[in-house]
Amino acid sequence: MQLTRDIAEELKSSYIDYAMSVIVGRALPDVRDGLKPVQRRILYAMHEMGLRSDKQFRKCARIVGEVLGKYHPHGDAAVYDALVRLAQDFTMRYPLIEGQGNFGSIDGDSPAAMRYTEARLSKFAEEMLADIDKETVDFVPNFDATLKEPVVLPSKVPNLLVNGSSGIAVGMATNIPPHNLIEVCDAIVHFIKNPQATLEEIMEFIKGPDFPTGGQIVGVEGIIEAYRTGRGKLTVRGKVEIDEDRLIIREIPYMVNKARLVESIAELAKELEEIRSIRDESDREGIRIVIELQNGSNPENVLRKLYTHTNLETTFGVTLLALVDNEPKILNIIEMISEFVKHRREIIKRRTTYELKKARERLHIVEGLKKVIEDIDNAIALIKASKSPSEAKKALMERFNLSELQADAVLQTRLQKLTSLEVQSLIEEHSSLLKTVSELESILAEPKRVDEILISELNEIKEKYGDARRTGIVAKEENFVIAEETLVLVTSEGFAKRMSPNVFKKQERGGVGIIGAQLKDDEPVFFGLCRSDEKLLIFTDKGNAFWIDIEDIPKMDRTANGVSLKKLIRLEDEKIVSAVSVGSFDDGEVIILSSNSYIKRVPLKEFENAKRAGIRASSENVEFATILKGEDVFMATREGYVLRLRADDIPVYSRNSRGVIAMRFHGNDRIAWITSGSSEKILLLTENGYGKKCETSKFRILHRGSKGIIGFRVSEKTGKVVLAELCDGGELFLISRDGYVIRMDLDEIPIQGRASSGVIVSRKGIGRGFVYARC
Repeated sequence: MQLTRDIAEELKSSYIDYAMSVIVGRALPDVRDGLKPVQRRILYAMHEMGLRSDKQFRKCARIVGEVLGKYHPHGDAAVYDALVRLAQDFTMRYPLIEGQGNFGSIDGDSPAAMRYTEARLSKFAEEMLADIDKETVDFVPNFDATLKEPVVLPSKVPNLLVNGSSGIAVGMATNIPPHNLIEVCDAIVHFIKNPQATLEEIMEFIKGPDFPTGGQIVGVEGIIEAYRTGRGKLTVRGKVEIDEDRLIIREIPYMVNKARLVESIAELAKELEEIRSIRDESDREGIRIVIELQNGSNPENVLRKLYTHTNLETTFGVTLLALVDNEPKILNIIEMISEFVKHRREIIKRRTTYELKKARERLHIVEGLKKVIEDIDNAIALIKASKSPSEAKKALMERFNLSELQADAVLQTRLQKLTSLEVQSLIEEHSSLLKTVSELESILAEPKRVDEILISELNEIKEKYGDARRTGIVAKEENFVIAEETLVLVTSEGFAKRMSPNVFKKQERGGVGIIGAQLKDDEPVFFGLCRSDEKLLIFTDKGNAFWIDIEDIPKMDRTANGVSLKKLIRLEDEKIVSAVSVGSFDDGEVIILSSNSYIKRVPLKEFENAKRAGIRASSENVEFATILKGEDVFMATREGYVLRLRADDIPVYSRNSRGVIAMRFHGNDRIAWITSGSSEKILLLTENGYGKKCETSKFRILHRGSKGIIGFRVSEKTGKVVLAELCDGGELFLISRDGYVIRMDLDEIPIQGRASSGVIVSRKGIGRGFVYARC
């Protein structure tokens, strides 16, 4: 039998079927869990294999085989490529898979073959699979109808927004950028509480995309357009520091191949006379591409050419396309949030229904056991008198009015359950089940209870996995700040200036140095290597704190005294005692020591408003302040005693509190310096220019309020201890009380025992400020 059909109709029908198959079954993510089918099948297969974050890694070949054989009958290369992408921290903002082995690199290197690599689920992915065994999602037959697979994952996390997605279907494509988890969770919570929230309100929380590779978005117009219509274009740049005659690239745009970027800059260097050489010094610590420039070149001009002619600046085309009820749809940001909230409400209701069913089933059994236990003697006698289990079951059902399930449970109860403790436990379980059933029924009856649970879960996810934003956003291109390394000097009388580190040439230990500032009765309290885009947080002896932008401090010659900070901040009759450089007030803590040796930790967030007028930093007079950089804190006294303690031993207090006692002293001793971090060596320096390095392992961990142990043998020749800093290697900048600066390698200072007096480091002595520049 032959069927005659117009070829145009046949082609049209077949192509539409093929297109929908690609759209729904391969290329586009579901708006609810943000996953494509292959990604969902990989995560579910790993969940079924028990590859949770606290279990051992398994070979990727085993995982790929499991996915192919059970759920995804396509090429093994496609499955492995999808698995690798889920594990790459430069691709995924919050990786869903933990990889062990070579999973590729930002240079475009291919991952190792699947037989060499291993993987398991990340903790973040476990949140997406939570409650999947509680009938929260629908399951459908797999390709050969031998198993079931989930249509969608329960997904506690808003994965589509935080990890983004990209894919090319037939006649359409999606390109959703990743976002910051904290910002997204806060926006969703606001939407739940205010269903009529506007785009402006949502963007109070979600500032814009947050790429795993950092970088900087130039202009907010593209972000607003993308969030409003579902389509937009973003200009993304790498972050670059200007260091005199060189450019240092620290971050590159999202999805840019670093090796190709270096190659394109090298090609450009053939045409640009200003570029002398280019080196890729990237390592595990991060990206560092150094571009050496010819003497006299204008770094800003070279940087503009790099943005124009290389991928140091790219355009990210946003298309918020996802499957909604198995149909592709362009969504705006509010619709994406709404669809996720709708999904999670359904999951919570289905989970609650499942738990209610299980609780009622158990309550039914417990009620039967309770009836029998209340008349246990007659029940035992009835069972003993029965000729068979079926007769005993029938007799129990008639005597105690039990159901068949209850009677079976009674007959299967072991004799040890009849002890008084077990009976009491059964009574308590019955009471607890009644409360549980009532609570679950209340949740299903009140939609507000469901939203309360949803908000609680989002806050929990935010607390567990949230982190700081990596990608900066600049409103206007002309406001784009190019960071450079700069030396900042601040004196106790409130004079400050900036200098280039390169004006000080390296010398040998024991020299005099060269003039760095004209100081007389004034003394340096901060001499730091900072970035020009950071802020300087200043503390005075009266307990006040101020901050200024470092780029507002003028760059001056090394012989200049500096300008008065009274032009920038409202300094009254008070002296500056400490200053710290701060990149952001969103995270971190500062250690504050008062003049009577009380100490505390204060979140940096509390100093965000300490601008020109200043705010109180302590209820006491402040003597010293430093940024907390690690778990270990070292306090060095003027008489050479060192106390090592855990940072957690110093409590967190508000700005206006007094703090707790820092350490006890021998005689009239007092704390000279505080440092924190993690290092194998500590550098100790005295006012007469003597110094040494000690191994930190020689200082055991003590408790706050201890006297510490000897760390430097102080004498009339050495003078009192003035500085202490954890160090591993690199360069040291020291400034004397009269303004002479010496720059040297740290390796020139020997490692000595705790009770030694060190060696001569600077013949001009040492003031309070100094710089330790790590290599």
